[in-house]
Amino acid sequence: MTSIFERALGEDFARLHPMMRRRFGVGLASGEACVGRGVMTTIRRGPWWTVPFLQIGRLRNILVPDTGRDVPFVIENYPYVDPLGRETVTFVREYAIAGKSRRFDATMILDGGRILDYLGTHQHLAVDLDLRVDDRGGLRLTSDAQRFYEGPIAFRFPMAFSGRATLHEHFHDADGRFHVDLEVHNHRFGFLFGYSGTFECEWIRATGAPERLKPVRHERRT
Repeated sequence: MTSIFERALGEDFARLHPMMRRRFGVGLASGEACVGRGVMTTIRRGPWWTVPFLQIGRLRNILVPDTGRDVPFVIENYPYVDPLGRETVTFVREYAIAGKSRRFDATMILDGGRILDYLGTHQHLAVDLDLRVDDRGGLRLTSDAQRFYEGPIAFRFPMAFSGRATLHEHFHDADGRFHVDLEVHNHRFGFLFGYSGTFECEWIRATGAPERLKPVRHERRT
């Protein structure tokens, strides 16, 4: 068995930089977790009117409303089997901004050959991800269709009122660090949120994920 990312990328997985292959090879088969520690050079947001939306997202660890420079952060990627029997990998980011701790929670599964990203503490948002390998052996993730789930409520989130995220991550041989850049745009209103930074990784033997990194509830619907 291979990682969910290798299965999603297929033969293109071999085109990733070796360090990227190890990072996105985290899974039940490898028995490894990956903990990255580094600095966000910048965390930025769009105009003032984006702040209420970012604050709402903050309540469930979906968005970060703050801005800053040289912000310490940690990202923790642990594989585990969720209560529905699905292999899941945590993507939990924690930032230390002006004495405050902010979290951006995500958990990823493989669904029908694609990576599905559940956002937030309650997996309220299910987001389809498109994965591409770039010419430098980095990974480009682009968010696509988004669905909202809460109890009996379920609907496709209109992209006119949401944002499309594009994340680039690559390993730089010159400094031995992973480099990450994220931007979220709305096709009508423009830039909403973004960050850029670098980090180093530590690989840890893992048989599951710490409870503090798991969502409060796991959503069955995809």
